[in-house]
Amino acid sequence: MAVGGRLREILPEIEWISDETLRRQVIDTLVDGLDQGGWTPDDLERMPFTLAKKSTLNFAQHVRSVTTVCARVAETFDTIYHGVDLALHKDVLLAGALLHDVGKLVEMEEADDGTFRKTHDGKLVRHPFSGLALATKHGLPAEVLHIIGTHSKEGDPYKRTPEAVILHYADFMNFDPIEG
Repeated sequence: MAVGGRLREILPEIEWISDETLRRQVIDTLVDGLDQGGWTPDDLERMPFTLAKKSTLNFAQHVRSVTTVCARVAETFDTIYHGVDLALHKDVLLAGALLHDVGKLVEMEEADDGTFRKTHDGKLVRHPFSGLALATKHGLPAEVLHIIGTHSKEGDPYKRTPEAVILHYADFMNFDPIEG
């Protein structure tokens, strides 16, 4: 099975993006991150979603949960607010959610003993920046780049778009409650 097809199985939320070009760009960015980091799609289900806390949750689970939270928030806002005063670009939000941690694919490596650690580059360049570089390479729109670049503490000094605000909180809803 091709890498893109396997990615779609592991991250079925990719199919929620209605714009075919944007969906392809998301897949291409993920494939590039996997290639650069020396990973396979199956590794997404074994690598940790963070090195900052001890947790059994993996990268794929984290990305899927964050993406699902973002989708549900967008649906709720659309249902309740009917796009008045707060119209979200759902495809942009979904793409940003799927890619917010793509930089971790080059920030992290597996040691010979099976533990995970930061790469040399990952110690110097945090994942919002390396993720931004990967996504830029694949032509993702500035709105998605903004989400990737501002999703973590690095984005705190900047005004976030509504989609970036939702992703930021969805990400921390999936991080802060974890013990460790």
